[in-house]
Amino acid sequence: MQRKTFQRGNLTFSYLDTEGEKPLLVALHGHMMEGATFLPLMQILQSDYRVVALDQRGHGFSDHAASYTRDDYLCDIEVLLQTLNGNMPVILLGHSLGGVNVYQFAARHPDLVQALIIEDIGAVVNDNLSFCLPWSGVFKTKENLVACIGPNMAPYLAPSLRQTAQGWKLAFEPAEMVQSQKCLNGDHWQDWLATSCPALLLHGTQSPVLSGVMSEDMVRRRIRTQLQSLPGGHVLHQDDLPGYVEAVKHFLAGLAAQEA
Repeated sequence: MQRKTFQRGNLTFSYLDTEGEKPLLVALHGHMMEGATFLPLMQILQSDYRVVALDQRGHGFSDHAASYTRDDYLCDIEVLLQTLNGNMPVILLGHSLGGVNVYQFAARHPDLVQALIIEDIGAVVNDNLSFCLPWSGVFKTKENLVACIGPNMAPYLAPSLRQTAQGWKLAFEPAEMVQSQKCLNGDHWQDWLATSCPALLLHGTQSPVLSGVMSEDMVRRRIRTQLQSLPGGHVLHQDDLPGYVEAVKHFLAGLAAQEA
């Protein structure tokens, strides 16, 4: 597992890479998270896939940015893929923010995408992350920061906690997350329906973000799309890792069989 970087303009991006001459799967995290959230999945898949997990702009070890528009994120992905393998089609996996990023990227670059795995995000997004604004700044101790975040969210954000000379802080800036979410909100049905590559949609049965009705509608309206509902909330790769891994591996096995 290697940590690597690439440049896009004046921004430096960081990503984790299992390396190897294998089929490429690129994983994109949700808001307030980072590539390291996919470490358990990467370790499981690395014998058969080269898995790359990007720290998206403003997250993890990547640079903070002046803007977080849809085009910003999609162009970041394009440069990453050029850095990794040129113009070969890849499998894209995305959670939440990352999920919209991958299906919108596929809509704009269908020739670069072999398949999609979307974790718990819909074709219509309308959310507000202003609850995270009190988490900004530096806290005297890790315990103080974790207490501010609260017991529901803190376990998911563990990789994003940073110790500095002044104290503890988050890798992301909460105000930037609010800005990014505002750019993410909207009706994205056109992008979701624009492609026909194989897709797996993962839905958490207790998710406050993706409803069962929306997930079923997304699968009904888009061809070659499978739905897997798992017990858990919005972050299925942590809430139900065994079920998540089983669903992803089953989908990937089906792709491999089609390629054979």
